[in-house]
Amino acid sequence: MQELNPTQIAQRLHQLTEVSVALGDTHDTGALLDRILRVAKHMTDADGGTLYRPSEDRKSLCFHISINDSLGIYQGGVSGKPIDIVPVPLYDNYGNKNLASVAAYAANFNQSVNIEDVYKADVFNFSGMRSFDTAFGYHSKSFLTVPMTDHEGELVGVLQLVNAKDPETGTIRAFTQTDQRFIEALSAQAAVALTNQLLIQQLENLLEALVNLINIGIDEKSPHTGRHCQFVPELTMMLAEAVHATDEGPLAAFRMTDADRKELWLAGLLHDCGKITTPVHVVDKSTKLETIFDRIHLVDTRFEVLLRDAEIRALRARLEPGANGAAIEDRLQSELARMRADRDFLRRANVGGEGMSLEDQERVRRIAQYRWTGPEGQEQDFLSENELLNLTVRFGTLTDDERKIINNHIDVSVRMLESLPWPKHLRNVPEYAGGHHERMDGKGYPKGLTKDQMSVQARIMAIADIFEALTACDRPYKKGKKLSESLHILGKFAQNGHIDPDLFDIFVRNRVYLQFAHKNMDAHQIDEVDESAIPGYRP
Repeated sequence: MQELNPTQIAQRLHQLTEVSVALGDTHDTGALLDRILRVAKHMTDADGGTLYRPSEDRKSLCFHISINDSLGIYQGGVSGKPIDIVPVPLYDNYGNKNLASVAAYAANFNQSVNIEDVYKADVFNFSGMRSFDTAFGYHSKSFLTVPMTDHEGELVGVLQLVNAKDPETGTIRAFTQTDQRFIEALSAQAAVALTNQLLIQQLENLLEALVNLINIGIDEKSPHTGRHCQFVPELTMMLAEAVHATDEGPLAAFRMTDADRKELWLAGLLHDCGKITTPVHVVDKSTKLETIFDRIHLVDTRFEVLLRDAEIRALRARLEPGANGAAIEDRLQSELARMRADRDFLRRANVGGEGMSLEDQERVRRIAQYRWTGPEGQEQDFLSENELLNLTVRFGTLTDDERKIINNHIDVSVRMLESLPWPKHLRNVPEYAGGHHERMDGKGYPKGLTKDQMSVQARIMAIADIFEALTACDRPYKKGKKLSESLHILGKFAQNGHIDPDLFDIFVRNRVYLQFAHKNMDAHQIDEVDESAIPGYRP
């Protein structure tokens, strides 16, 4: 067995240096593993090679890549051709280390195994190799098996090379000690590069898991926002892809890399993370008088008191000498009817809606001035100041103070996101997520940014957030609007400086709204859309 001369060693050192640099620049795990095996084969002039990876339960070695030049075999890895070979067990049925397989032995003892001629070796079980040789008319001879371990000694793979060739004659030779040392050095470098990628992937998985953890907390706190946290990032990506594919108009230059997509997706998932601090009775306020419970029931009880007091007064009046029973009964029934009508009116007013008329607001104020006697025996106004304030809310169910609490979630979201040490490839997450309540005319919040001060991604998310909110039918305080009505409202928003008209044009022109609707909206909401009637849109 002839060792390498100084020139050949220098060449291999150069190869090792080059591949070390290349491994550090490779970010695709599949391509990285493929390169490791090919460089190892080239460095030792091996005819074939196999790269094993430990199974998820770490109880066996799975064939990940298999290459044989003489037989023209290339399976696994980035080839797209699966390897249909049973994994090599690392332990027997009793939990003992598998010593029969050379790959399992190298993995279990973290030790390289160099065999000159497998047909003359009686230490390991090569029955599988012999069956392979018979099936393919091949003759395996020299084997070099090297484990790959990370910085903690954890197995990340096993590299196995077969049939080293003499570069001049092509005859099969044994792997030299120099071959072994170089492959061990390569395996160490490769294990570091692979471990770095695995750690990066694990950190990214952990980050996404933490994001989902926040959303789970929001969902558990308020199940009515769960679909919003899922659908906004989904619709954001739909619109972003449509803009990415646009090759004309003001947004023709917009393009995204895979890293950009991941950054935007993560921002979408986190866009409402501040809601985790919003009181649940405000987030889920389905009626005007709802706090921890709906206080309309207290109002109903007061009406019952008034009704009974009226009946008691009528009964007492009948006992008076010369009382006109018929007149008293007429007055009673008239009074009871008026109070029941007012009670039913307050029940309707409590529900909230698109807008409360000034006449209805004034009626609430008149009812509030009724007098009734409470449990302490003191006469008081029928409605408290807080109840009057809530029941006269003109739009929806929230008072001005409660709306400020809701709006504060975006300030909290921005503070939460800006407090994190984002890596370079995710540094725009706070800006994307924090801008979905800004307006193109600078009248939005929290920073009052204008269109020119916002990224395209933040403007995209603003449209996704509004459209999902308009069409959502799982909110306790509103009904989901139909598709045509939602697009009409968005069109008005595009005209009045609320959303980006160029993005809205792509949203409609590319039927992004329809793609989202068919996937996520209820069937009864998906009506016919006359795009020519959408405000500000020209087909």
